[in-house]
Amino acid sequence: MPDNVVSLAGVTKRFGRTVAIDGASLTIARGEMFGLIGPDGAGKTTTIRLMCGLVPADAGSVRVLNLDPVREHRMLTRSVGYLSQRFSLYGDLSVDENVAFFAEIHGVADYAARRTRLLEMTQLAPYRTRLADKLSGGMKQKLALACTLVHEPQLIVLDEPTTGVDPVSRREFWKLLSEFLAQGITIVMATPYLDEAERCTRVALLHEGRVLALDRPDALRRALPGALYEVIASDHRRAADVLSHMPGAGDVQLFGERAHVRFANADAHARDRMLEALRSAGLSETSVRPVLPSLEDVFIARLAEATP
Repeated sequence: MPDNVVSLAGVTKRFGRTVAIDGASLTIARGEMFGLIGPDGAGKTTTIRLMCGLVPADAGSVRVLNLDPVREHRMLTRSVGYLSQRFSLYGDLSVDENVAFFAEIHGVADYAARRTRLLEMTQLAPYRTRLADKLSGGMKQKLALACTLVHEPQLIVLDEPTTGVDPVSRREFWKLLSEFLAQGITIVMATPYLDEAERCTRVALLHEGRVLALDRPDALRRALPGALYEVIASDHRRAADVLSHMPGAGDVQLFGERAHVRFANADAHARDRMLEALRSAGLSETSVRPVLPSLEDVFIARLAEATP
C-alpha cells in the first residue's frame, strides 16, 4: 500500500464563476490525523468531496488509496468512511438497526460482533434499542461515527463533525478518534475550530480555496517570525488602537479583553516601549508579556501575507 493515503496535486475546482479550490496541493500519510482548517467558504468541504469522488476536479490530480476517486469510486467506497455535515441517520430505526443498515449497504455480511464492539466503544451499547430520533445531539454524532466505521475503512473523512455538539460530547468524540487512530486508521477532518486543529498530526490552513500553510501545528507556530505579546488593559480597545500605531507593530488582534501584538522583528525593548506608549495614553493598569503564538495567530499572519 502507498505511504500517502491522499494526494492532491495542483487541484482546481470551479462552480460556475466561483473558484472553490485554487491550485491546491497536499499529501496525507498513512496513520495521520490531518486537519483541513479554515472559516466557512475556505474550501474544506469541497476538498473533502474531491477526496471522496463526489465531484471531479477541473484541473490537477486527485489520488486516494492509489485510486482515482471518480473513475474508481465504487472500489474506493469499500475502504473509505465518510461522515458529512448532514449525515443521515434514520430516526425511526433503532441504534442497532441504523448500524445494521449501513453495514448491509457496504456489503458487510457478518457484522454483529463489529457492531457490538463499536457500540461499546461509543458508549451506545445501553441504548441499542432506542430510536435514533430520541438520542441527544452528541449521541447522534457517535452513532453516525459507528455507522461510518462498520465496514472497517482504512480512511475516515469527517466534515465538521463537532459543529453544534456540546463541549463534553466533543471531548468524548475526540477520545474516540484517538482510539481509532491508534488502530492505524487514517483520519481527515475539516473543522473551523483551531483548538481542534492543535490535536492533528498536520494541518492545512485554507482560505478561499488556497493552501496558506501546511505543517505540524507546533512547526507552524515556531515558524511565525518576530515576537508576540499579550496585552491586558482596562480599556482593551483603546490599548489596541494605541499599539497599532507603534513603529514595528505589524499586527494587533483582539481576543476578548486581551490583545495580541506581533512585531515582525524580535526587539528586546518592545515590551518596555509598549508599556510606555500605553502609560502615555493614560492606560496605567496594563500587563504586557511575551506569549507563544497560537494557530489563530499563525492563520491571521499567513492571511495578511497572502492578501494584496
